Amino acid sequence: MYVMRAVCILQMEYGWYRGIDFVPFLYGRKFFYCPETLSYHMTNNREETFMNVLKKTSKFLSKNTSLFVIAVAVVTFFVPQLFTWVRGTNQTIIIGIIMFGMGLTLTANDFKILAKRPQDIFIGALAQYTVMPLLAFGVGKLLRLPDGIAIGLILVGCCPGGVSSNIMSFLCHGDVPYSVGMTTASTLLSPILTPILVLLLAGQEINVDAIGMFQSICQSVLIPVALGFALNYFFGKKKAFKDAQELMPGVSVTGLAFVVGGVVSLQGSNFFQSGIVIFIAVLLHNSIGYLLGYSVGRLFKMPVAKKRTISIEVGMQNAGLATNLATLHFAALPQAALISAVSCVWHSISGTILAGFFAKLDEKKGIPSNTVAEDGEGERIA
Repeated sequence: MYVMRAVCILQMEYGWYRGIDFVPFLYGRKFFYCPETLSYHMTNNREETFMNVLKKTSKFLSKNTSLFVIAVAVVTFFVPQLFTWVRGTNQTIIIGIIMFGMGLTLTANDFKILAKRPQDIFIGALAQYTVMPLLAFGVGKLLRLPDGIAIGLILVGCCPGGVSSNIMSFLCHGDVPYSVGMTTASTLLSPILTPILVLLLAGQEINVDAIGMFQSICQSVLIPVALGFALNYFFGKKKAFKDAQELMPGVSVTGLAFVVGGVVSLQGSNFFQSGIVIFIAVLLHNSIGYLLGYSVGRLFKMPVAKKRTISIEVGMQNAGLATNLATLHFAALPQAALISAVSCVWHSISGTILAGFFAKLDEKKGIPSNTVAEDGEGERIA
C-alpha cells in the first residue's frame, strides 16, 4: 500500500496520467485506485472545461458586441430596474475595468511604436483630437441641438479612440500596430486634452469642471491602464495570466453593455422625445469622422492599410468613457449621457460595417478576409 500511495503522490505532483479519471494499479493480484489522484484529475478537468467555456463566451461576445449591447439596451428599456445600480461610483468602476482590460493587452513593444513611428502617431493623435471635437461642435450648431445633446456629442468627440478599434483594423487588413499605437497615444493624452477641449468648445454655453474631469479620467482611464500594463509586464508569461487576458474582451463587452443599460434604465423614456435628432447627430458625427479620417491618410499619402486604420481610429470613439463623464459631471443635462450611450451602440455597429466593407473590397481583389483568430489574435480589448 505504501508503494501505491507513493505512486499516487507522484501522479499529483508531476501530472502523470493527466486527463484519466480512474487510474488502476496492479498490486499483486488485486486492482487498487488512488482516490487522491482521481479527485485531482476530476477537479483539474472541471477547471479546464469551465475555463474553456469562459474563453468561448468571451470570443462570442467580442464578435457580437453590437448585438449584445443592443439586446441589453432593449431588455433594460422594458425592465429598467435591472441596471439602476449602474450609476456614479459603480459606473466609474466598470469603465475602469474596461480600461484595465486594455492595459492587460499592452506590451513594451506597443509603447516602442510611439518612438519608432513618431510622425504617424503625431498625425493620428492630431486628427483624433481635432477632427472629432470640431465635427461634434459643427454638427451641434448645424442641427441646433439642445445643450444636453450638444455637450454629450462634444464629450464623445473629445474622448480618445475606442478600444474595439484595434479589432476592426485587424478585420479590414489595416495596420494593427499603428492602430494600437494610436489608441495608446490618444488614451494617455485624454486626461489633459479631453477636459481642455470640452472647456473650449462648450465652456461658453455651460459650466465645465475641467479639473474634475481630469481627476475622473485619471481614476477611470490612466490608473487602470497603467496597472494592467504593469501586471502584463511582470506576469504576462504565466499561463494563468494568459487565460485571464483571453477573458478580458468578454468582460469589457459586458461592462460596456452594463454602462449602456445603466443609462437606458434612467433615461430610456426620454429617448422617444428626441430619439431621431440624437440618432441623426450620432450618425453624422461618426460617418463624417470616418470619411475625414481616411482623407487625412490620403493627404499624407499613407498606404491603404494606414488609411483604413486612421479612418477607424478617428471615427470610433470611447463613448463609454463619454457616458461616464456625462453622468458624473453633467447630471443636470441627462440627454448628454443618453447620446453618449447611443454612440456606444452605433460606433460598434458602424465599425463592424466599415471593416466588412473594406474586407469585401479586398475579397474582390483575391485577398482573403481576416477573422478573429481562435488564439485571440486581434482581440486587443474587448
